[in-house]
Amino acid sequence: MAKLLLNLRNVPDDEAEEVRAWLTESGMDFYETQPSPWGISSGGIWMREDADIVRAKALMAEYQAKRLRQAKAVQAAARDDGSAETFGKLFNRRPLYVLAVLGAIVGIVALTLALPYLFLG
Repeated sequence: MAKLLLNLRNVPDDEAEEVRAWLTESGMDFYETQPSPWGISSGGIWMREDADIVRAKALMAEYQAKRLRQAKAVQAAARDDGSAETFGKLFNRRPLYVLAVLGAIVGIVALTLALPYLFLG
């Protein structure tokens, strides 16, 4: 019976391509389901053979650990050279947007806290 290896919701295209490539290189039989047109399901990469799922999950864990190390290195490099996005940089670049979002957050929190008192009081 087929087993889901990777749900493709919010998976970048390059990551999905790399997973497909190492699955093909390793000779494991897999297939892919496409996302639904209405956005209910996002598609996935499935292993056809039950025996392959253990090996595929082990390879996936190694791959994700490597990808995490790479992402952290890129983030650290951006922080070191000053190109990382920070709250201060976003506020300097788009002050009205930041104030509008902060106002919306405060409004939602206030409404959430006030509704019980309005309806029960």
